[in-house]
Amino acid sequence: MPVIRRAESTDAPRLAELAELTFRHTFEAANTPEDMRLHCATHYGEVIQAREISDPEMATLVGEHDGQLVGFAQLRWGHSPDCIKAERPAEIQRLYVREAWHGKGIAQDLMAESIALAKAAGADQVWLGVWEHNPRAIAFYRKWGFAEVGAHVFPVGTDPQRDIIMTRVLGSK
Repeated sequence: MPVIRRAESTDAPRLAELAELTFRHTFEAANTPEDMRLHCATHYGEVIQAREISDPEMATLVGEHDGQLVGFAQLRWGHSPDCIKAERPAEIQRLYVREAWHGKGIAQDLMAESIALAKAAGADQVWLGVWEHNPRAIAFYRKWGFAEVGAHVFPVGTDPQRDIIMTRVLGSK
């Protein structure tokens, strides 16, 4: 069974690889190769992951099994859209699992740890953006008590796409 833990700086190369792999698996069929290349180059490189791991306004969790990263989640504090009404919101910026590990409880473990970490940091609400054409993810978040409160633009390369914003007040469920 995979272990969920905080990412360390030495995880940056493997995390960059996993982040790009899982993003491509999830969204490549619906985007142009150029937009995918641009998005991945500007969001998932080793240097970018190392910076995010060390950012005090972010927390990166990884699921690891036999030395392989099988999933990850990233939380961040700070700016939130106007539709989020909270004193101290935390954003679940990313939550991805390797395809071979879908359905094995890793996403649930990452979500549980993300919520626990957000609570421990004093967050009163967690929110996230999810692509409007990703019904599997939307259903997963609904099972965790998230509800739709708005939308925002999420650019993939040069393509402005619509993300649904979902939130969950902490202390429930």
